[in-house]
Amino acid sequence: MGIYLNPPADGFADILKDGFYVDKTGLITYTNQVMGTSRKLTCFSRPRRFGKSYAAQMLVAFYSKGADSRHLFESLDVAHPSGDRCQQSLAEYEQYLNKCDVLFWDMTWFISNAEKIEDTIPNLQSRLLEELRKEFPDCIGKEKIPLPEALLSISAHTGRKFYIIIDEWDALFREAKEHTELQKAYIQLLRGLFKGGQVARFLTGAYMTGILPIKKYGTQSALTDFCEYTMLEPGPLAEYAGFTENEVKNLCDQYQMDFREARRWYDGYHFHGMEHVYSPNSVMKAMISRRFNNYWTQTETYESLMVYIDLNFDGLKDAMVDMLGGNRCRIDIGSFQNDMTSMKNKDDVFTLLVHLGYLAYDADHREVYIPNEEIRGEFIRGIRNGRREELVKAVELSDRLLEATVRMDSDTVAELISEAHMASTSPRHYNNEQALRSVVIMAYLSSVDHYMRFEELAAGRGYVDILFIPKSTSEKPALLMELKWDKSAKGAVTQIRDKDYTRFARQFGYEGDLLLVGINYSTKTGKHTCKIEGFRKTRDI
Repeated sequence: MGIYLNPPADGFADILKDGFYVDKTGLITYTNQVMGTSRKLTCFSRPRRFGKSYAAQMLVAFYSKGADSRHLFESLDVAHPSGDRCQQSLAEYEQYLNKCDVLFWDMTWFISNAEKIEDTIPNLQSRLLEELRKEFPDCIGKEKIPLPEALLSISAHTGRKFYIIIDEWDALFREAKEHTELQKAYIQLLRGLFKGGQVARFLTGAYMTGILPIKKYGTQSALTDFCEYTMLEPGPLAEYAGFTENEVKNLCDQYQMDFREARRWYDGYHFHGMEHVYSPNSVMKAMISRRFNNYWTQTETYESLMVYIDLNFDGLKDAMVDMLGGNRCRIDIGSFQNDMTSMKNKDDVFTLLVHLGYLAYDADHREVYIPNEEIRGEFIRGIRNGRREELVKAVELSDRLLEATVRMDSDTVAELISEAHMASTSPRHYNNEQALRSVVIMAYLSSVDHYMRFEELAAGRGYVDILFIPKSTSEKPALLMELKWDKSAKGAVTQIRDKDYTRFARQFGYEGDLLLVGINYSTKTGKHTCKIEGFRKTRDI
C-alpha cells in the first residue's frame, strides 16, 4: 500500500461517512465491462462541481490491491446489478474488487507542490518510480528511466498489469495555458503510457477525469485510443455526468425540499436520451443548507467567465444577449482545439463554456443555451463587471426596466422595451407574439437577481405568458405578464383578471403583493404600450 501505487480506500470512505452520497457505482460496472478490451481507456471530462474527484476516489477504492473495501461497496448498486448482464456483472465484481495494481495521481497535487511548474512532469515520474522500485526492486534499477518503460519492464518480469487513474488530467492545460513546451512534454508522457503496441503488455485499463477533452494538434487527437465522454457527448456515461431527475427527487423527499425549486435552480443540462441532468455540487449544498441559492460562486468566480464574455468575435454579443433572454444558439463544435487559448470564433468560445459548465449543449439540435437560473446569475454578474459596453448597457437597461415596472410607470416600461427591441432584434424578425416574448424576457434579464421566472403556464383555455416569483431574499412584488400582438395592453390585464391567472402565484406558494403587467405591440404604429395594475395580495384579487 503506497501513496500512488495501490493506495488505500480512505478518500472514498470519507465520502461515504458524510452521509450525503448518491450511488454512482454503476460507473464501476461499466469500467469492469471494458477492462482489458479495446475500450479499456476511458476519459470522462466534466466541469468543476460535477463529481469528477468522487468518481476517481471510488474507482481507486474498488480496484486497488492496497484497499480493503468490500464493506464499503456491499450495500451499493455495483454489488447488486440487474438486467441481462446481471450474472456477468457479479462475476466481474468479484474478479476486480481490490485485485488490481493501481497507479493513481491527481495532477493538481503535483502542480501545487512543484517549486516551479516546469518541475511538474519530472516530479511526477520521480515519485511514481520511487514507489515502483520499492515494490518491484528486481524489475527496475536505480538508473533514470521513463515511467512507461518501467511499467513495461515490471510487466515483462512479473506478468502483472496496471490500472491507471488520473484525476484532473488536464490541469496543466488550464494552469499553464501558454507553456506549450510543458504541455508537449506531458502529452508525450501520456502517449508513452496509453498509445502504441507495447501498451497492452502492461496496461489493463485507465480512467482519466478532467474538464477539457483530450488536447488536439491540428485535426488529430494526441491519444486516439481513448474512449472520450464529455458534456458534449457523454454517451453511455450520461447518467454519471451529474444527478438524474430521480436522484434529485429522492434527495428532495429525504430532506423535505421543494423539487420544483430544485429543478428551477439546478436543472437544465441536456443529453441524448436524458432530458434532465443537475449540477451535483449545487444540489447537495442546497440539501445540506436547506436553502436554494447560488452555490456556483463558492467554487468558481465569475472572472473566468468574464474573460470569454469580453472576447470580440463576430456574433458573440448578439448570441449572448439572445441566450440571456432564454433563446438558444446553434453552434459548430468541430473547430474547438480542446484548450483554453486557441479561440478563433464564437463557436469555440461557446464550446469551451459547455465544458466549463456555463452552457448546456443539445446534441440533437446542435444548440447551446444557459441551463438554469443559477448559471444565468453568473452571466449577469460577469457582464456587469466586464468590458463589453453593449452588454453592460443591456443589463443597465434591464435594471431600469425592472425599477420602472415596480413603480408602475407604464410609459417608461413601454419606452424601455422598445429600446431593448431596437438593440437586439432586427425588424424583419419581429413579427409575432413569440418574438415579443423573447424581447421581453431579454429585457428583464437582470430579474435573475430577484426572481424565479416561469413561462407559458397552462391556464385552461390559454397560457400565462410570464410569471416572476420573487426569491425569498427579495422584497419585490410578483409580476404576472400577459403579452399581446396588435391588440391592447389594457385587454391583456383584463384577461389576467377574467381568467384568474393570479392563481398560479398561489400554486407556487406565493401570497404577497402582485403586479399585473400587460404589454402590447402594434404593427401599425410600431410602438409598444404597457398597462400595470396591482399591488394587492394575491388572495384578495
